[in-house]
Amino acid sequence: MCSCGCNICNTKPLMLNESLAPKQILSEGLKYHMDNNRPLTEHVYRAGSENYFNLWAEARSLYSRGILEITNEDDLAVLTETHLGHFGVLEDGTKVPLDFPIELTEGEIDELYEASKKKKPNKPIGKPMRDSSGGKAYKVYVKDPKTGNVKTVRFGSGGLRAKINDPKARQAFAKRHKCSTRKDKTKASYWSCRLPRYAKLLGLKSNFSGFW
Repeated sequence: MCSCGCNICNTKPLMLNESLAPKQILSEGLKYHMDNNRPLTEHVYRAGSENYFNLWAEARSLYSRGILEITNEDDLAVLTETHLGHFGVLEDGTKVPLDFPIELTEGEIDELYEASKKKKPNKPIGKPMRDSSGGKAYKVYVKDPKTGNVKTVRFGSGGLRAKINDPKARQAFAKRHKCSTRKDKTKASYWSCRLPRYAKLLGLKSNFSGFW
């Protein structure tokens, strides 16, 4: 029995089906995570580095083929709800990582806001930002799949900031708010549960890339 009562703490986050592939095919990074029972969201590589993206791409490929079994809910959320580890190409040929938040300074956010009032550009869908309305700490624009309309979802409070880097607080929050069941992007609960994933985008200090 585990101390938190979830009964899964002793389960290894990563397990290789060696009947399908030998451990020798794994990269050094993935071997490290597996040998040390370390979830991918507590990654050994610097977020945004080439090795960081390669590790997610490797894990995604092995998981999709049934070679790698993943039990950690944070890891599963990244692999099943995002394209982290894959890249897209812009019209000018620039290669950009998918579903990887780009950190903006407060000044850059203000510039984007002022530009939006003047030029009325398309709203950045699915990119959380700080909310200056005073009601909530953050907001995000999402497209409602039922109506096709873009709506504003406000979520979070300043009090959550200090808890992002506290594993016990994240676990308690996820259990209390049933984060593993929150799949509706039009609800504040979905984004609150995934706040740590967008920490850098929101100016918060965290290297954790899971959702709680």
